Amino acid sequence: QVQVVESGGGLVQPGGSLRLSCAASGTVFGIDHVNWYRQPPGKQRELVATIDSDGGSDYSDFVKGRFTISRINADNTVYLQMNSLTPEDTAVYYCNAYVAYDRSLRILDYWGQGTQVTVSS
Repeated sequence: QVQVVESGGGLVQPGGSLRLSCAASGTVFGIDHVNWYRQPPGKQRELVATIDSDGGSDYSDFVKGRFTISRINADNTVYLQMNSLTPEDTAVYYCNAYVAYDRSLRILDYWGQGTQVTVSS
C-alpha cells in the first residue's frame, strides 16, 4: 500500500511564496518521476512541473522562473517552491508520483488528495 500526501498549501498575498511537499509512504521502494499538476477554479487540470529520477526538471511556461521542483530521495519527498505568486496561481495542487511499490521495482502512479493554494490580498 502506497500513500501520496501533499502539504504546504494555504493563503498567501500576491508576490509571496509557498513551498509544497509531496511525500510518499508505505511500501515504497523508490520514486521514479513526479509531476505537479494544478486545477484552477472552473478550469481543467494542468501540468505545472516534472522531476525525473535523476533530478532533471521541466516546467510549464506559466511558472518558469518562479517555481522550482526538487526532491530528496532518502525521504521519498518532492517539493515545489513557488515564488512571486499571483492570483492566477490560485488552484488545487496535486502530486502525481510514479512509485516502485515492490522489491521487483514495478511502478505504478499514485495521486495525492490535493492541497489548496489561494493567492489573494
